Amino acid sequence: MTDSGLFDEFPEVSAKQWKQKIQYDLKGADYNDTLVWESLEGIKVKPFYHSEDMESTKTFPLPEGHTWQIAEGVYAGDPKKANAKALDALKKGAGSLIFTIPEPKTDFSVLLADIDLEKTPIHLNFGFLDVESIKRLLSMTDGQKANIFLNLDIIGHLAKDGNWYHNLEKDRHFLSDILIKAIKANIKCSLKVDVSMYQNSGANMVQQLAYGLAHAHEYLHTFGYDTVIVNDKSPGIVFDVAVGSNYFFEIAKLKALRWLWNTLAVVYDLNNDCHILAVPTKRNKTLYDYNVNMLRTTSECMSAVLGGADTVCNLPYDAIYHKDNEFGSRLARNQLLLLKEESYFDSTSTASEGAYYIESLTQQLAEKALALFKQIEASGGFLDALKKGTIQQKIKESAAKEQQLFDEGKIISLGTNKYQNPQDRMKDDLELYPFVKTQPRKTLIEPIISRRLAESLEQKRLDNE
Repeated sequence: MTDSGLFDEFPEVSAKQWKQKIQYDLKGADYNDTLVWESLEGIKVKPFYHSEDMESTKTFPLPEGHTWQIAEGVYAGDPKKANAKALDALKKGAGSLIFTIPEPKTDFSVLLADIDLEKTPIHLNFGFLDVESIKRLLSMTDGQKANIFLNLDIIGHLAKDGNWYHNLEKDRHFLSDILIKAIKANIKCSLKVDVSMYQNSGANMVQQLAYGLAHAHEYLHTFGYDTVIVNDKSPGIVFDVAVGSNYFFEIAKLKALRWLWNTLAVVYDLNNDCHILAVPTKRNKTLYDYNVNMLRTTSECMSAVLGGADTVCNLPYDAIYHKDNEFGSRLARNQLLLLKEESYFDSTSTASEGAYYIESLTQQLAEKALALFKQIEASGGFLDALKKGTIQQKIKESAAKEQQLFDEGKIISLGTNKYQNPQDRMKDDLELYPFVKTQPRKTLIEPIISRRLAESLEQKRLDNE
């Protein structure tokens, strides 16, 4: 924007003058009590931000030429059906695919048939750790410039399941073997850090960032960066992030995550940026008045794009209670297409850069997360904290605070804890069990359990139908 001199005749207004004017208009009410609020992360949010705030604030620009992809999630229980769905999604606007691979016997030649592996980024989420299965995949793509992300995360599996796939020694050996073979096969990226489970279980944003960074550092420290990183043009790691409904904070969270990774990468003399794969959270999604979920996911996808996500995969409005279906998938995909093609989010992903409020939030989140990360490392590292139960306990404390605010109506969920429709009936529409399932069993550590805020309230409503 050129300086036209249009406002040269008007005097500049300082932050102090703005504050004095606000205090005058409050007619005696206390400025801090009335207009300053504190987030769950302990960040005090002011009613306005000024250029003076930038004097002590960094800027957090996205990488030059940054773009984002629309991804479609596909369950690969039946490779032939999954391939058909994937091809249909690509034809209808998806640019990337996320396959969930449930078993080692999956026929990758059928699953990936007719997909241009060089042009289409493929993310693979494995429900197992099996060297032979992944070797078959790598041999099939040998000689191709396959844009494949293996997204292996043994620590994430331990945190979520409570046990290793096999045991610590075997999992590390298998993973190391796969990483070496993946580097030889020039796979795009091998490792993932599942940050989404921290958000979905109730961790605040500082915890999500710090635990995600400590989680990533555990891989770099254990295996060495020369084993983890494919080449200097590939992402260092994939961060799988859940995005919530606190719009500006979520933009800042993703910007802070990229900065934190780059800060860690410098220590290991790496030039590799990370790859952020963003998905709307399930924590605030509801069973009743389910169409509101589309409004939630729209704003969450907007946050993801403006925060700098590389890949965005939307969550269907009915994902918590319906099996995978064409209608829900089409609506979810079209939400992203509308943002990208008709709302110009493809060309305005850098719109948040330089915004005083967002840059200030980003710096505060990053600094608080970095301080917590250093505490974790000084106390023995992330795995040690998981084994001691420290991480689990801190997340439960944060989740309890958020749940209390929801139960008291201070966190509002339209149609659920505010403005309920008493005529809503859902009991006969459930194809999936929408609540936490308990499975008593022996585990090495206490698992981190995802739980939606509305679960208790919804169970009571179902009982009363």
